[in-house]
Amino acid sequence: MNTLKAGDKAPHFTLPNQNGEMISLAECLKNGPVLVYFYPKALTPGCTDQACGLRDSKPQLDAKGVTVFGISPDPVAKLKKFEEKHGLNFHLLSDEDHAVADAFGVWGEKKFMGKVYDGIHRLSFIVGTDGTITQDLTKFKTKTHHETVLEALG
Repeated sequence: MNTLKAGDKAPHFTLPNQNGEMISLAECLKNGPVLVYFYPKALTPGCTDQACGLRDSKPQLDAKGVTVFGISPDPVAKLKKFEEKHGLNFHLLSDEDHAVADAFGVWGEKKFMGKVYDGIHRLSFIVGTDGTITQDLTKFKTKTHHETVLEALG
């Protein structure tokens, strides 16, 4: 796993969101910075805590001009259920073939309860309007991820 770091150029991508609309990083960067956060699986406890924290922080993120992208390998239909169940107010993007996760270096070997498998590592990136990663967030708890993001944004 070769994870991108602050100072690296973010890979350009376009993915479908929970409504099936194609969302482009390049287009959204025209409006301000973008938080790209990767999470393993919609509708699970940790991922729900993380998403709800960002949902509740939307006014502060909007005040900083930040667009939020949550990316997982879940299909669009599951992302829609996630959005509806928890009243999420940002883009959930479907990366079923994990090509974007690979490009950011967040797809790789994981271990859980003695089982080894490939999956998404929970990492976040703040991408500046020039397409450069300004912050790579690797150390946070799901319940306080939104606080870590707001602190990183200043």
